[in-house]
Amino acid sequence: MSSMQSHRAGSVPDTGRSGQEPVSELVQRASQQLTELVRGELRLAQAEMKQKGKRYGKGGGLFGGAGVVGFLMAQALVASVIAALAVALPVWAAGLIVTAVLGVIAAVMVMSGKKQVDRASPLTPEQTVENVKADVAEIKESAHR
Repeated sequence: MSSMQSHRAGSVPDTGRSGQEPVSELVQRASQQLTELVRGELRLAQAEMKQKGKRYGKGGGLFGGAGVVGFLMAQALVASVIAALAVALPVWAAGLIVTAVLGVIAAVMVMSGKKQVDRASPLTPEQTVENVKADVAEIKESAHR
């Protein structure tokens, strides 16, 4: 027994498995947290891209609507010119009024569509990219401690 005691006295104390368990638990917990973090960031990126897609869709729809109204405006303008050549002032004046109203509607739709497309740009999930960069910086900082 004395040889065992002398051997133990000169060596590092034996902590057994209890010294390794917290490290393995920490590694396992860190792995789980990292997995959860990555999944959360992917869900955030997906939600951000979905929102931007909706904005592009709205903007595109408004541009399409503006094209239809612009086409109607051109038809009204043609009708106004024909009426102006064929009849006296009241007919073509009415045609020009309709053309002006359609032009205002088209202009409002174009401005609204442009605003929607501008709000969706750029197409990258900026918030998620910033979060991932912050997470990586925090992980690096924690690893250096």
